[in-house]
Amino acid sequence: MNVVLVVFDSLRKDCIGCYNPGRPGSPAWDWQVKTPHLDALAAESLMMTRAYPESLPTLPTRRALYTGRRVYPFDKGDFRLKGDFVGAPGWGPIPEDQDTLAEILREAGYRTGLIADVYHMFKPSKNYWRGFDQWTFLRGQEIDPSRSGPLPSEELIRRYLPQELENPRRRDFVSKTLRNMYDRTREEDYFNARVLMGAADWLAQNRDAENFFLVAESFDPHEPWFVPEHYRRMYDDGDGPEQVISGYTTDAMSEQLLRRTQANYSGLVTMCDRWFGHLYETMRVLGMLENTVLIVTTDHGHSIGDRGYIGKRGYPSSPEVYDVPLFIRHPQGIGAGKRSDLFCQHTDMTAQILAFAGVDVPKGMHGKAFFKPATKGGKPIRDHVTVAWGPNVTVIDDRWWLNCKVDGTGVLLSDLKDKPFEKNVADEHRDVVRKLYDTSIADAGAPIPEFLTDMARNMEDAPGCSSLAARE
Repeated sequence: MNVVLVVFDSLRKDCIGCYNPGRPGSPAWDWQVKTPHLDALAAESLMMTRAYPESLPTLPTRRALYTGRRVYPFDKGDFRLKGDFVGAPGWGPIPEDQDTLAEILREAGYRTGLIADVYHMFKPSKNYWRGFDQWTFLRGQEIDPSRSGPLPSEELIRRYLPQELENPRRRDFVSKTLRNMYDRTREEDYFNARVLMGAADWLAQNRDAENFFLVAESFDPHEPWFVPEHYRRMYDDGDGPEQVISGYTTDAMSEQLLRRTQANYSGLVTMCDRWFGHLYETMRVLGMLENTVLIVTTDHGHSIGDRGYIGKRGYPSSPEVYDVPLFIRHPQGIGAGKRSDLFCQHTDMTAQILAFAGVDVPKGMHGKAFFKPATKGGKPIRDHVTVAWGPNVTVIDDRWWLNCKVDGTGVLLSDLKDKPFEKNVADEHRDVVRKLYDTSIADAGAPIPEFLTDMARNMEDAPGCSSLAARE
């Protein structure tokens, strides 16, 4: 069976209409984000409502997805590579001794393709293209050094970087991203359009393949939130400066500027949905919906004003970043219109793709196939998930959401059945904290490396965390 996997970056689950039917809900904005194509896909798909990453952020997430193996506890993950920045522990290449999903499927007779603009995957030290018969890297996202000049004018910088948010780092970031934007004169020039049009072209060009596996990786709707104006005006029709980056706090932002930030993100989500529709329609016209599993997901979400924060972080962790959407459209209609609350993670998506392809899961892969119990009933594959981000771990089960540092300090516990995330109940439930923390250490499957515990020790505690140590 053919497989098409579409991965967006930083796509909030609650900004997809079918996952958020409106108030009361989140995000707590004045509008519901328009995603008609993904909403239509939901009627034909199994929707997972409790899907989570295994490790975060960008590259650790994709390593887990591409290998089906845990990245946490980031053993040998203290990368300091020339020409790259340290995005987080595990921010490195896929280990040579781990087979990738594309390699496994190619060995099984699949033709494999990757169309992507996630520039971190293609840096000289990285190897996320392994196993693909064709990999196409679209240059110029974010600060990818694809263009050295000319420098943007002060007027252009000021349009996208409001004076009250400026500092040298942000100015440098916006300047570099604007240099990469000079050729975007039409909607089709924007990256999500180019990625999804490129994926559609690959399908048309490879119709002769007996079996194929295509991955389309869109860095959008990741920041910077540059979007054609007509998409932004769907949510904020005012004039004035734009705001396209994460300031990591809303303290210096006016209500109007925060609204503009949320509108730009919302517009970019709607644009991603529009061009996903192009890919989907191409599959329909080519007759591929009848013999292809279509999977749509993301690596993580993004806070945009939630709890006074703009950005993404692992401590304190929160649903707007950790909950991820997952659609699985089966060509035989299995699971169509159904929602499943079974726990699953990116590693499980890998195992499930192999199951769809009729390929055995290799020894050492941690992911587990979940489509059958999700659609036909049966024993869940997990009763909890552990998600790691650098020196922080999050454990989620039916009742609790535990977030703390990997050394057991800085504990935050939320009761998901009683005003979740409104207060820390760790001190009242010390037995729960210890149990879930012990679970996180067991799920590592290997000793926690010293560099990770050192990071935890040197990291500030989150406001409102408990003084108890979960490891005691």
